[in-house]
Amino acid sequence: MFTLSSYLSGFGLTAALIVAIGAQNIFVLRQGLRRRHVAAVVAFCALSDLALVSAGVAGVGALLRTVPGLVGGLTLGGAAFLFWYGLGALRRAVAPGALAAEGPDGPESLAGTLARAASFTFLNPHVYLDTVLLMGAVGGALPLAARPCFVAGAGTASLLWFLALGFGARLLGPFFARPAAWRVLDGAVAAIMLALAANLVMRGLGPLKLVL
Repeated sequence: MFTLSSYLSGFGLTAALIVAIGAQNIFVLRQGLRRRHVAAVVAFCALSDLALVSAGVAGVGALLRTVPGLVGGLTLGGAAFLFWYGLGALRRAVAPGALAAEGPDGPESLAGTLARAASFTFLNPHVYLDTVLLMGAVGGALPLAARPCFVAGAGTASLLWFLALGFGARLLGPFFARPAAWRVLDGAVAAIMLALAANLVMRGLGPLKLVL
């Protein structure tokens, strides 16, 4: 049975969480600007969010809380990945060569693009904290019959956001036709990624110390 309040609850909570600037959003935005496999990336990210929220509502989030050191380990692993990507963005920002919309590395295969999308999705501990743990806790507290509506609302918000981010990025095409704009974007990406990595290291060391 469709429950509007549960649907709106899932939609609103996801919308509030997903708009924060993060690694996954930046990746989708950059793919939109490059116009490379945008539909596939949008579909992958939206379906991944839907699967993670579903898992959280089904009780996986509560199970993860019982595994010592798991959150800390995921956090440090995600920090390492974000640090690596941030250094790559920094290298592009300071490189003397001009950047084009298809990027310094040239065209990328669909498989390679989806592999990177998977990395930004599943190696980012914030994704688990937001979808599996937080969304799972809220949705799991609802009556059993209302949970599918909550998940559907969350999935709708996620899909609409990634569609806007991926395909709406084309509106910025004239601005990013200038090589200098890409250097500014990569500089901002590098700063955000490295800051996120440093923050995750500080958070991840705490839980690991408790386990050790």
